[in-house]
Amino acid sequence: MKIELAENYGFCFGVKRAIKIAEENKNASTYGPLIHNSKEIERLEKDFKVGLTDDFRTFKPGDKAIVRTHGIPKLELEALKKNKVDVIDATCPYVTKPQQICQEMSEAGYEVIIFGDEEHPEIKGVKSYATNGAKVVTSLDEVRKMKLGEKIAMVAQTTRKVEDYMAIVNYLIPRHKEVRVFNTICNATFENQVAVRDIAELADVMIIIGGKNSSNTKQLFSISQEYCFHSYHIEDEKELDFSWFKEKEFCGISAGASTPDWIIQNVIHAIEEHVDN
Repeated sequence: MKIELAENYGFCFGVKRAIKIAEENKNASTYGPLIHNSKEIERLEKDFKVGLTDDFRTFKPGDKAIVRTHGIPKLELEALKKNKVDVIDATCPYVTKPQQICQEMSEAGYEVIIFGDEEHPEIKGVKSYATNGAKVVTSLDEVRKMKLGEKIAMVAQTTRKVEDYMAIVNYLIPRHKEVRVFNTICNATFENQVAVRDIAELADVMIIIGGKNSSNTKQLFSISQEYCFHSYHIEDEKELDFSWFKEKEFCGISAGASTPDWIIQNVIHAIEEHVDN
């Protein structure tokens, strides 16, 4: 059986940057999971003594608090600084961008619409920057049911499908006087999604590696399923079922932006050891 990695996969710029920041700040704690990969978080704690705190109010003056890649709500960031916590901001620049846009557009009188998952930490943070509030939507159907003003500003969660975002944008533009559209889907997300589609079209079986709570990994898995029926989402090699590869000739592999290369290699080696190549 042939095993092949997608052309683009794995760690993105923002994740690499955040991990480097964490490794350079031993004995600090991240506020919320730094990235959506529990195995990498365990490695940072073991090798670099970087802890994890879920409540920003537990940080004391002088403590080192690393802000997660997804960012945090504006008021919580301000509270940390006010309490003289040493804030080390590892928010991905691609996430900082929609935060700034939401604030600017809201203050300029636009009705802000965010395409994304309202329960995702990235969107909780982004929404908090809209001074006059923002609406969060997950589909075109939700938008159709809304009563909206004449001036609209649109941003998207960084890991969303471009096609789904454009469907909403194309619906809004002819129906409203002014629609400001900002492309806040990061390049790595787009490139990984195109690459997983391309390889899934050819593969008999697809393995998508990444955290079960990782939004971008779930998007990759969703795309893979569209083109390859036998697609599976795993976190590491321990979740492999080798019956998946029976009578298969081509195994394609991709991984989410929070998946470290060492986990990807472990999966490949496990497949190679148990399946005839």
